[in-house]
Amino acid sequence: MPAIATLTLNPTIDVAYEVERIVPTHKIRTSREYYNPGGGGINVARVFVRLGGNARCIYLSGGATGAAFDGLLDLHQLVRTRIAIAGPTRIALDALEHASGKEYRFTPAGPTVSEAEWTAGLEAIERTPCEWLVASGSLPPGMPADFYATLSLRLAARGVPLVLDTSGEALRQGLAGGGIALVKPSRGELEALVGRKLASVAAIAEAAAGIVAAGQARIVATTLGHEGAVLTHAGGSVHAPALDIAAQSAVGAGDSFVAGMVFALAGGMAVEEAFRHGVAAGSAAVLRAGTDLARAEDVARLLPQVRLVQA
Repeated sequence: MPAIATLTLNPTIDVAYEVERIVPTHKIRTSREYYNPGGGGINVARVFVRLGGNARCIYLSGGATGAAFDGLLDLHQLVRTRIAIAGPTRIALDALEHASGKEYRFTPAGPTVSEAEWTAGLEAIERTPCEWLVASGSLPPGMPADFYATLSLRLAARGVPLVLDTSGEALRQGLAGGGIALVKPSRGELEALVGRKLASVAAIAEAAAGIVAAGQARIVATTLGHEGAVLTHAGGSVHAPALDIAAQSAVGAGDSFVAGMVFALAGGMAVEEAFRHGVAAGSAAVLRAGTDLARAEDVARLLPQVRLVQA
């Protein structure tokens, strides 16, 4: 059974609900409320376990909201290592408006983390045996932008592959450290990284190939939303067109993608087959409203529909 650890430096309590119409200043009644533990690595772990794997969540948590977050993790029966911090764990909001079909998402920056707190996170990782480590999500205020590069070096010394899913300067400096096993940028994140628009699948594949050639990451999986995803590695690039499904929510699609792909890689599958599993899991996530993420039965049903074409 595949086993991984996930690192979430800026977790969230994800609150999702539905409203008929969003109107300024008025009290808006909600329905179908959901409360889930979130943040990139937490979401990856939730899906990874649903697919049949084992996952340990390493995360920073603090304040009264931190206690609530810990309780939500226990409801999901996730194995966890909590790093206590002084600041309160953030709360993110997702609202689906029935009148327009639009989804509104509000995500705070998160608490400021001290050097002693994030160093404790590194030490927890050192003590955690795992076959893969998935570091996913934003860096909270107070953390150095090169944290993921430092993490990569430490894991390389242990022979543990690192999967990185972040954005902005944290992504840039994480890749600059080199040696990432798998990085999963969105199209926008890849464009920001290379400093230009990537208007075609071929342009995306070329930009990702530069990352592989520079030794920054062995595998680049770029997600394109309604256009599917592109896989790039030393063997070349392929494009998986998006599946024809009715999307309910985009929340957690990228995290579900990572969970599906890493689950397959950790289970010994070839990289292109693992990519197909990632696409199926990401697609499965958008079938669910709110923050429910991918379900194993949906992944299994969608997997035969995922096809790969030359990028």
